[in-house]
Amino acid sequence: MQEGQAVVYRQYLKSCPESKDSLLQGENTAKQQRLAFWSQSNPVMPWDFRHKAAQRATSQAIQPQQQNNCDPAYPDFCIPKNSPDLNCRDITQRRFRVLPPDPHGFDRDGDGIGCEK
Repeated sequence: MQEGQAVVYRQYLKSCPESKDSLLQGENTAKQQRLAFWSQSNPVMPWDFRHKAAQRATSQAIQPQQQNNCDPAYPDFCIPKNSPDLNCRDITQRRFRVLPPDPHGFDRDGDGIGCEK
């Protein structure tokens, strides 16, 4: 952490109260010394990077499946194969058909309908 190779995900700190202070101190030290990740002039936080990658992947998810690069588990729209892991909050579609194997886990209750809740 103090070498600047990691970022503290604060929402998970409550799960490790005995490490919290040392993790935050290590991150703060790396920030102050502008080490590794923190040496960038405008670092993009990992959660923001993942969200933007998911947006790029789902920006193509509007048209019905017409491309060979679309995942066949979602026949009503195109989610590119090998997309980063997505959750329902990452896409705009709701209540769509899901076929096995459902690599993103959109059909939580196994009824063949994704993101219905």
